[in-house]
Amino acid sequence: MAMLHLVNKSPYDACNLNTASTIMKDGDQLLLIEDGVYGAMKNSKAASLLTGLKVAVLGPDLAARGITEDKLLEGIDVIDYGGFVDLVVANDKVQSWL
Repeated sequence: MAMLHLVNKSPYDACNLNTASTIMKDGDQLLLIEDGVYGAMKNSKAASLLTGLKVAVLGPDLAARGITEDKLLEGIDVIDYGGFVDLVVANDKVQSWL
C-alpha cells in the first residue's frame, strides 16, 4: 500500500521532513507544499534526506516563493494542482505532516 506524504513546513523551522523521510517505505512518495518546498533546493538543510526518495514539489508554491526550477535538486518533479490530485488518487493513503 503506497502512501503519499505531504510536508508543508520548512526544514529550517520544523522536523516534519526529517520524520517523513525516515519512515517512508518503498513505493511511497513525498510531496512538498507551501514552505516545505524549501527542502527541495540544492544545498538545503534537507538535501541529504531526499536521496533515493520519490519527491515532487507543488509548482505554484515554488513560484509564490520566487524559487525557480534550476534551484532544485535533480530528480525532483514539479507538479501543478492537477498533478497534486493525481498523486492523491494514485496512492492508497495520504499522511499530512503538520
